[in-house]
Amino acid sequence: MSDRSLRGMRLGSQSMETESGVEPAPRQRVEYRTEDGERVFVTFAQEAEIPVTWTAKSGKEAFLVSGDGKVEENAEKPVRTHWDMLLERRSVEELEETLQQRLEIYRERHAL
Repeated sequence: MSDRSLRGMRLGSQSMETESGVEPAPRQRVEYRTEDGERVFVTFAQEAEIPVTWTAKSGKEAFLVSGDGKVEENAEKPVRTHWDMLLERRSVEELEETLQQRLEIYRERHAL
């Protein structure tokens, strides 16, 4: 029975098409550098949008190196935290005074 079994290809594992005449998409190799000088090279498609930062395999943040060898600075605005926005409205002295007032209210409630 084994000599009469059907022989064929496994489904989905191999293609009948050849790779002749197939050209890969155009690519570009981009260099990133960490603060301690580690160089990271990443390949992107030619039309891809290149990010300013990249996380290296070591886990460090690497910055894009421009064509002249200089590391590009992040042109994005820094993230404003809640604390930054609070300091835009109040001074540190005002915040300390408000904190003391709130602490007095809580202590009065607790004493009852």
